[in-house]
Amino acid sequence: MDKIDFTENLQNLMQKVGFTSFKSLSRAAGVSQWQILQLRRGKIGQMRVEVLVKLSQVLQISADELVATFGSASSNRTQSLNLHQDLNREFTDLQKEYQRVTLSMLQQRERLQQEFQQSSLQILESLILQWPTAAHKARGDHQLAAVKILPLVDQPLETLLQAWGVSAIASVGSEIPYNPQLHQLMGGTAEPGDIVKVRYIGYMQGDKLLYRARVSLM
Repeated sequence: MDKIDFTENLQNLMQKVGFTSFKSLSRAAGVSQWQILQLRRGKIGQMRVEVLVKLSQVLQISADELVATFGSASSNRTQSLNLHQDLNREFTDLQKEYQRVTLSMLQQRERLQQEFQQSSLQILESLILQWPTAAHKARGDHQLAAVKILPLVDQPLETLLQAWGVSAIASVGSEIPYNPQLHQLMGGTAEPGDIVKVRYIGYMQGDKLLYRARVSLM
């Protein structure tokens, strides 16, 4: 009996996609040269599905075309059916894994969000608990000095910004050299280094600029 040889079939497919040797095909597909030799000898029925899928991808043909090109007529139908079944199982497994990972990420995001909210609420606890009462008293007593209730806002806000690594560029009312990268001039023109006055605080988070400080000319 003549030995089956599909070498020419493989070389024709390789030529279409630019492979000049079986070694280069082996490297590109991530399969051994022995497996490629099995394909050339028509022993596709003995090859693993994952190997056939890799070869079909680098040769830019479908798995069915690969089976039809390198399988014997009697085995083509069975091999193609087995290939479809294996691919369907692999696809189903990938879908399940994707759903599992997606659910896990959603649960993790929800957990992190809850932890963030809880930590923020702990920092703002005094403001949340005492501010409504202070505001109520201020509405009923117009003589109540605002300075007395400012600490209820100042301290929690400062603590929260520190926890987030946020720092002020400069304090309100301070006179500083103008830096157009950090300061927003509210009117007129100024050269870098000119002394300006801070009207609204700007913020940095580490090396990242969040808000430029708004400044005015002296």
